[in-house]
Parts: sequence; structure tokens; C-alpha cells
Amino acid sequence: MREQLFIHKNYEKWKYAEKVAADADNYAPDVVAGVYADVSADLSFARAQWPDSRVTTYLNALVAEFYKNIHGVRRERSSRLITFWTQEVPAVLYAERQLLLASLFVFLAAVMAGIVSQHIDHDFCRLILGDDYMNLTEFNIDNGKPMDIYGQTKSLQMFGMISFNNIWVALRCFASGILTSIFTCVMLVQNGLMIGCFDAYFAQRGLLADCLTATMLHGTLELSAIVIAGAGGLALGNAWLFPGTYKRIEALRMGAKRGLKIVVTIVPILIIAAFIESFLTRHTEMPVEIKLSIIILSACFIVFYYIVWPWYIHAKNK
Repeated sequence: MREQLFIHKNYEKWKYAEKVAADADNYAPDVVAGVYADVSADLSFARAQWPDSRVTTYLNALVAEFYKNIHGVRRERSSRLITFWTQEVPAVLYAERQLLLASLFVFLAAVMAGIVSQHIDHDFCRLILGDDYMNLTEFNIDNGKPMDIYGQTKSLQMFGMISFNNIWVALRCFASGILTSIFTCVMLVQNGLMIGCFDAYFAQRGLLADCLTATMLHGTLELSAIVIAGAGGLALGNAWLFPGTYKRIEALRMGAKRGLKIVVTIVPILIIAAFIESFLTRHTEMPVEIKLSIIILSACFIVFYYIVWPWYIHAKNK
């Protein structure tokens, strides 16, 4: 490639890189790192082709500016925590939006498989959920309290147990990506099958509406968190399987960082879901209008933070 063609091809990218390097604090770290990596690659190419050229000197100075901003000792801004949630995480969510969609697809496919399997074999839910759980559920239904299983334990004790269990499941879903994306998909399928056969069982008993208005009080946040954790696991697993031009260990480190940023966001969501399940879901006599309001608000939050806001941040940064 001729030097003039090289400059013409990359001129706009370098001008944008100058802006990012000069004001790196106002860009998401992943954006800065991505531009830095591109310019570094261009510098390596220029050094190999035209070691004494002015373009090589220019790119070397530009990379040095990035290096100072990325690796230099800088005072941490007081708004770091705010920008993490409002800038960094949404940038990662936008970059990994296809993995979020893939995680949702796998989960919903498993839910449908659970529904179909339960309709084919009415004992399928016993295979997935266990005899003890189903015996208790049937006992509650026969006594006219189908959702009484949520009232079997004291609220505060239940809150602690569910919070720990939900976070543990989400972390396992993410960490399983270290064994490749397949293992994350397996966990998504397991959770989807449970939801599908459980809802299908209540539908067979003519209690689907009662089931959904109760379980989705907390399930809207809880199930969304599982899908989001799955996206984090896929980011980790795909980095291991498809390192691209990076060394595999470096790609894995970058994938783990991206996936962990995604998973961190669901911890407070799971705690809120556990609170709702422990203190609100047990009140089956609650007016359906209140239940639907909680479900809709929860769904709106998930859609806004994980879909709408990342698109907005991407458009703003672009």
C-alpha cells in the first residue's frame, strides 16, 4: 500500500482518535481502549513500511498520548461510580447486544421445549422440578392455595436464602462460560425448561393466570437477570473460543472483563427480585391491578436500561 493511500484511508479515524485522546475522560473506557488498539495497529504497520516517515512520527505521538491517558497515574474522578453505570456498562451492553439476543433466544427456546414436553408427558415437571416440590404444589392446589408455596417460610429468612441462591445461579451462568459458551447455554436451557414445564403444569390445572400474576411479580426481574447473566457467560465463552487476532489468554481476559461488567448490573436487580418474592408474592390476595403495575414497571426498567439506554449512549458517543 502506498503511503498516501494509507493516510487517505485512515485520516478520519485518526482525527476522531485525536478527539478521544484529548478528552478520554468523557468517553467510555471500552471506546478509548478500542480506538487505542486501532491506532496502535496502524503505528505498527507504518513502522514496518515507512520507519522514517512523518506519518509514523505522527502516529507514534498519538499512541503516546493514549498511553499516557490509559496507563498514567490520574486522579480518579468523584463521578466514577455514576459513569460506570451510565456510560461504561451501557457501552458494553451495546457492543454485546447480539449476545444478549442470543441468550434470550436460547432461554425462550428452552421455555417452549418445557411447555411442549409437559403437554406430551404430564409427569415431565416431576423430572425437572422433583417429586417433593410437585407434591407440595399439588397439596396447595388441592387446598385452594396454589401459590401458598411462597408463604411457607418467614419473609426475612426467605429473602436471605433467595438472594443468595439467585446471585449464585447468575454467577454460575456467567462463570460456566470459562468452559466455553456451550456450558452457559446448558444452564440457560435448564432454567428455561423449569419455567416452561412449571407454567404448563398450572395451565393444565386451569390456573395459569393465577400462576403468572404471582410468579411474574418477581420473575420479570429474576428471569431477565438470568438471560443477562447468560449474555455475560457468552461474552466470556466466545472470547475463549474465538480470540480473533488476540492471543487466547488476552482475548479471555478482555471477554471476562466485558462479561463481568454485564453481570455486576444484575446483582441489585436480583436482590430487589428476592425482596418482592419474599415480601409481596406471598400476598396472593393482592389486587391484580397492583400486581400488573409491578410487573409492567419491572419490564419497563429492564427494556430501558438494557436496550434503550445503550443505544442512546452509543449514538451519543458516535
